[in-house]
Parts: sequence; C-alpha cells; structure tokens
Amino acid sequence: MSERVLICIGTKKGLFIAESSKKRRRFSLRGPFGPGIDVYSAMIDTRGTPKIFASSCHPFFGMKIFRSTDLGNSFKETKSAPAFPEGDGRAVANIWSLEPGKGKRELWCGVEPAALFRSTDNGNSWEMIPGISKHEHCEHWQPGNGGLCMHTILRDGDHIHLGISTGGHYLSEDGGETFSAANTGVGAGFSPDPFPEFGQCVHKIASHPDAPGRLYMQNHGGWGDWDGPGGRRPDIGVLRSDDHGHTWRSIAKGLPSDFGFPICIHPDNPDVVYVVPLEASTRTCPGGRPSVWRSENGGDSWNRLSSGFPKKESFFTVLRDSMQFDHLKSPALYFGTTTGNLWIGRNGGEDWDCLFESLPPIHCVKVAVV
Repeated sequence: MSERVLICIGTKKGLFIAESSKKRRRFSLRGPFGPGIDVYSAMIDTRGTPKIFASSCHPFFGMKIFRSTDLGNSFKETKSAPAFPEGDGRAVANIWSLEPGKGKRELWCGVEPAALFRSTDNGNSWEMIPGISKHEHCEHWQPGNGGLCMHTILRDGDHIHLGISTGGHYLSEDGGETFSAANTGVGAGFSPDPFPEFGQCVHKIASHPDAPGRLYMQNHGGWGDWDGPGGRRPDIGVLRSDDHGHTWRSIAKGLPSDFGFPICIHPDNPDVVYVVPLEASTRTCPGGRPSVWRSENGGDSWNRLSSGFPKKESFFTVLRDSMQFDHLKSPALYFGTTTGNLWIGRNGGEDWDCLFESLPPIHCVKVAVV
C-alpha cells in the first residue's frame, strides 16, 4: 500500500480523521468519533502497526482514551484511563497530552490537574509518575486560562521535558525518576517576580532530534506594555535553550507579538522554526490579518508568511497543540483554528490553502505518514 498522509483533528465535538495520498492534492474526511465530546489530545503511533490514540473528555461521564488499529476507521475504548490513586484528593479533569514512550507498547500522558502517567500496555492500564505528580511545587501551581494542564512531554534519552501551565518547564535527567524546575530566563508577566523559579505559563515546547539539547518555547508573552506591579516585561514570549533547558534566552525580536500558543520546527532543519503570533488581549490574529512567522536561523530573525490567508477581518486563534508538520520529502505544515478551519502550508509555509472550513473549534492537530 502506498504512503498516505493521516491527520487527526481533535475538536470540541469529537475527533475527525483526514486522509490523502502523499501528493496531498485532496483530503477526505471521516468522523466525528466520540461525537459531541471534547478531544484535547491525540497521537498517531507509527511504531510497528500504526495505531491512533485519542482522549475523550466528558464533564459528566469522565475521562476515556480510545484506540484505533485500522487508521481511524473505528475506535474502541481502552480498558482504563489515567486516574489518581484512591485517597489522593485529586480527580482528572482533562487529558492534555499523549506521547510515545521507550517500548512499542509504552505511552506517556499529561493531565489536568498537572500530573504525569505512564502505560506499558498500549493504554490499558496506567501508573502515576510520582517524581512530578507529587512534586513539592504541586500545591503552589495555579491554573491558567485553560486549566492547570500538563500539555508538553518531550523525551530525549534520559532527558524528559514537561510544560505545565502554570507551573513552567520541568526537567528530568534520570528518565523520569526526579524532576526539577528549569526556568532560568523564562519570564512571568502576572507574577510580582518577573523571573520566578517556577509558576510560568508555558504554552508549548519543541525540540528536534538533530539538535540535542536545543529547545524552543512559546511562553505566555504580551507583557511589553504592562504598567502594573513589577513593570514591563517585553520579549519573554518566544525563547530558546541550548543546554537542555537549564537556561533560556529570548528570540522574540522581530515578531509583531510575543504572545502565541504553538511553536513548531521544520523536520529537516532544526534552525527553521515557526510561530503564530496573536494579540495578547484578544488571542486573535494581529490586526485581523492572519500569518505564520518563520525563522531560518534559530530565532535570530523572522519573516511573515501570509500567502493564501485572508487579507483582513479574520480573527481566529491557533491553540498550543494545533500545529504540526508531516514528514514527506517536501514537508507540509498544518494548523487548525478555533473557528474550525484546517490549513495546509506547502513549500515551507510559503503557500497556504484551507482544507476544511466548517469543523467544530479545533483543539489539536496530529499528522503522520503511514
């Protein structure tokens, strides 16, 4: 069977699957699966026979994880979902991230309130990771606008990076046994201390296998005009680390706004990074003119990409987990919006087309070639 591009689109009203040949001329759509229920996280597992995992977050019937072994034509509920141990005092309110672990059957999961879980049997059973889920900082973390969510899980050998809103960036260097706050240089606009040890509202973290130790972060920016306690904090929203996240520096100069949610790296070049700047006050496109911004030198400078987007009067939001590349010979970039549009950027993001215009509000977009 020839290669196909598969897109999982998690929305406010269930999961949709889009599929195309590797030429990407036309995408078919099926779904929704889990209709009417929020899907905040999905994962296309290409280790061995491809599988799809997706969360299902219902305010009355609780948290579930669904698995497909036929590329999203059908889904079955796993035997269990992440849950806090009896007597813990916390209850899972949302499932924010699903990522592959070491073995072919191992999964990692980040939830709200911020905690980390691991499965070794394709999601049928789960164990809580106490090194972060019972961290001494836990009781001091506070929910952001989207809740107290663990939304980013990055694995690089024994290095594991977590993004928590609002907790900040946490780093393990022993495979997940212990974690430490690693936020030197990461600002917080809403805190009296502009650079606290922890408590930052990190929005997303990205890494690339060809640049070990390098990380890019989209933090909660938009504080350049702040006149409240502690004074203005410009350029704290887009950051880079070159030492496994121990220290961070701003790469926000040249962007129209340092506020945004996703950050994404070109699969063929760790120096090429993409962000979607938004107005901090409204979380929408600056001036109503959508664009993606690309750096080709690791964040030293930025260029605006807007060919194919509306020229004016467009006010959508792109959420933290809603932008990702495929891995074909000429990779395409995809993102989904809170207005239900799914976009594809060809030629490195030079040319944009809208694939679907009227989906429910999009929470996450995951892409794989299968």
